[in-house]
Amino acid sequence: MEEQHETLTLIEEITRNDGTKYYEIGNMVQNGRAELAAERNFIKEVRILELNIPHSKNVIKYEHFINTHYKMQTEAMDHWEEWKRPPEIEEVVQAILKENHIG
Repeated sequence: MEEQHETLTLIEEITRNDGTKYYEIGNMVQNGRAELAAERNFIKEVRILELNIPHSKNVIKYEHFINTHYKMQTEAMDHWEEWKRPPEIEEVVQAILKENHIG
């Protein structure tokens, strides 16, 4: 897969259709796609918890993981693609949440 160059700038809380929630590090484009996914009932809700997060070493690591493993969904999406994280990347996300006093 060709690497994307998405810059991650915000933290959001996504509510799945079953009511469970998870945190995601994204950007305004990805958030717009999540809003569209909610309108199409692929997810229940998305809300931004923190905007303009610092571009820390952990954010840079997660950005690299997302850019090499996922493509930003287009407006033509027919489902919501939850970004699955291996344990070492989950640790990076937890560190980002802690750095931003969330969770």
